[in-house]
Amino acid sequence: MRKIILTGIATLGFAAPVFAQATSDQMEMAYNSARNQLGILKYCQTSGHIDGSAIAIQTKMVALIPAPSDTAKGDAAEAEGAKGKISAMGISQDLPASAKAQNVTEKQFCETIANAVNQAGAQLPK
Repeated sequence: MRKIILTGIATLGFAAPVFAQATSDQMEMAYNSARNQLGILKYCQTSGHIDGSAIAIQTKMVALIPAPSDTAKGDAAEAEGAKGKISAMGISQDLPASAKAQNVTEKQFCETIANAVNQAGAQLPK
C-alpha cells in the first residue's frame, strides 16, 4: 500500500504535463486519489503526527489536476481520508491497519507520506 501511495505522489508531482493525454476516467481516478491523500494528510495532522506543510503542497497538487464536472466522489474520497481510510486504485484500507502491516507506527507512516509530498512539492513551479 505504501508503494501505491508513494507512486501516486510521484505521479502527481512529476507527470502533470501528461494529464493532457489521459482519459477522463484516468483523470477522475487521479483527482479522487489526490483528494483522498489530502484527507489522509489532514487525518495525520489532526492526530498530531505532522504539521500543515504537506497539506498546503497537496492542495496545490490537487489544483494541477483538472477536476471532473462532478466532484462529489472527490469530496467523499477526501472525507474518507480525513477519517484515516486510504483509498487508492480500488483498494481501501484503514491507515492504522496499513501502518501495522508495514511494521511502522501511524506517526512514521504519516511522516513518510508527508515527506514524499514535500519532496514532490519541491519540484512544483513557484
